[in-house]
Amino acid sequence: MTLSAEARAEGMMRLVFALRSKGITDQRLLDAFEKTPREFFLDRAFQDRAFEDIPLPIACGQTISQPSVVGLMTHALSVTPRCKVLEVGAGSGYQSAILARLARRVYAIERHRPLARQARARMEALALSTVSVVSGDGARGWPDQAPFDRILVTAAAEDPPSLLLDQLRVGGIMVLPVGQSDEIQQLLRIVKTEQGLDYQELGPVRFVPLLPDVAKDEGD
Repeated sequence: MTLSAEARAEGMMRLVFALRSKGITDQRLLDAFEKTPREFFLDRAFQDRAFEDIPLPIACGQTISQPSVVGLMTHALSVTPRCKVLEVGAGSGYQSAILARLARRVYAIERHRPLARQARARMEALALSTVSVVSGDGARGWPDQAPFDRILVTAAAEDPPSLLLDQLRVGGIMVLPVGQSDEIQQLLRIVKTEQGLDYQELGPVRFVPLLPDVAKDEGD
């Protein structure tokens, strides 16, 4: 299905209202949501639910996060127009597209090759030329492009990966879910200072686990 302009406008109004009700009021961030068509990142069967504040299934057994969680994590990242951002777990590319409207450059890693290919195609279709998407082991980061001003991880690790912390610039911020199971996870905001790492807990979340290596997907 293809959403009409009127249906999309009405849906976006509901979505922005839902984001505001969750405390996401930063206008730059809300503008990024309004400019990013969530339905474009979904299979046709789910496009009519694009503006609901819920996670939805995508290919390779993964999900696209609910918009309020995307908003919360992006807000906690405090992205400025000068930031170079690393995103671990690109998925559909929706979070990458939001970040692209806020940051100078976005480097996104996805362990599922089919998702990485789809995300690259979507970035090209939306003319978001400041986003680079590759398939790879996200826990290893992107050493060739380090250091990063911001790092966003959209999969849960037992502890913040040391290789990613090494690639974070002093003064930089990392936001990620941490937990030993998919039942108990905490969203963390980590600020890297000259003296060490400052941790802030942002609340309970639920994400897929951060897995090593590139996934073995059918059709690869």
